[in-house]
Amino acid sequence: MKKTNPIGIFDSGIGGLTVGHQITKLMPNERIVYFGDTKHLPYGDKSGEAIKNYSTNITKFLIEQKCKMVVIACNTASALAFNEVKKCCTDLAIAINVIDPVVNYTSTSIAEKVGIIGTKNTISSDVYASKLKEKNKTISVSSLATPLLVPMIEEGFYKHKISSTIIANYLENEQLKNIDFLILGCTHYPLIEDEIKQYYTTKVKIINSAKIVSKFVKESLVEADLLATELPCSPHQFFVSDYTDSFEQSAQHFFGKRINLVEVKL
Repeated sequence: MKKTNPIGIFDSGIGGLTVGHQITKLMPNERIVYFGDTKHLPYGDKSGEAIKNYSTNITKFLIEQKCKMVVIACNTASALAFNEVKKCCTDLAIAINVIDPVVNYTSTSIAEKVGIIGTKNTISSDVYASKLKEKNKTISVSSLATPLLVPMIEEGFYKHKISSTIIANYLENEQLKNIDFLILGCTHYPLIEDEIKQYYTTKVKIINSAKIVSKFVKESLVEADLLATELPCSPHQFFVSDYTDSFEQSAQHFFGKRINLVEVKL
């Protein structure tokens, strides 16, 4: 594997772009190959078997693109399909999920009561709560499924009066009372981080997984001696399973220039 090989990133839609953006911001020499599984969006209400199938098919595609690392930029897929992705990668690429770096960061923090918001599948898997308690038995954890947030964000309704109302209704839930940390358990949610901060003012520390995961990706590449040392010769690549104008616009917003979006049927 060469240092110049790209980093593969996938998500059900635009949420993983938050991770991709942070990775390229932190490591400007890296090139990414991004796959948004827009045909099967959202993952939060799909069966575990379906998510495993989607994830393994996308991983095989990313490996075909000679990716040196596959980042599951989706909490639902990270919770339900990480083992399957690792099996696909074997010695061909490093597999990274978005949950473990956040758990490691939060478990060593000063957090006493942690709130978690995410899709139905992520929350019902109990993966965050169980891993946090395993790392730090003194932490109290409360989880809340917030299923309307992903479709709301995918439709562009963030920083909007509609989103403010929906976000406030979720955050007012008893499950999230008296928390001091809130984990954004979905990579779409950094897009509404400012609105969440406005709700809480300064009382709650917001854990943005995109920033934490990008640092973990860099550490993993350094450890494997695969961190790119020169600017990439080729542009980032973006693929989707079903073309949408909204995805192309979101990608251009994150990366600041026109992108070439290609539809691929897997």
